[in-house]
Amino acid sequence: MPQLNPNPWFFIMLMSWFTYSLLIQPKLLTFITMNQPSNKMQTTPTTTPWTWPWT
Repeated sequence: MPQLNPNPWFFIMLMSWFTYSLLIQPKLLTFITMNQPSNKMQTTPTTTPWTWPWT
């Protein structure tokens, strides 16, 4: 069965991963994010208890 022959496909997979890892990924990682994270204080929301009309 030719589907089980890994000879050409394994080389293609390796070359594509090497291309991605060595060329494309460093270029993508050099981009800066437009929205820098801010140091906001997290506030917890204040809630009021629910008053049930039948109790």
